[in-house]
Amino acid sequence: VQLQGSGGGLVQAGGSLRLSCAASGYIFSRNSMDWYRQAPGKQRELVATITSIGTTHYADFVKGRFTISRDNAKNTMYLQLNSLKPEDTAVYYCHATVFWGQGTLVTVSS
Repeated sequence: VQLQGSGGGLVQAGGSLRLSCAASGYIFSRNSMDWYRQAPGKQRELVATITSIGTTHYADFVKGRFTISRDNAKNTMYLQLNSLKPEDTAVYYCHATVFWGQGTLVTVSS
């Protein structure tokens, strides 16, 4: 099983990014998937979850700004990040069952 995260980068405050997580080696469509993030010196925290049927849940600190989605035909999950703030700077990880992607760095400058 592999989860390949991508799409991070450097963006100014107020900007947007779209993260992707491509999955292979397991039945993508049957599992819930998540995005987590870990900022320097902080613990990893849950950002958003999408279930197998598309139900979504968000951490309070991203509600209204981030959108999680999935394309089962492409075995890919997405996280649209809008209205980014410097405190959103972190490594973002995709996660499913017991598997983790390698992380993609999002840096938001003020």
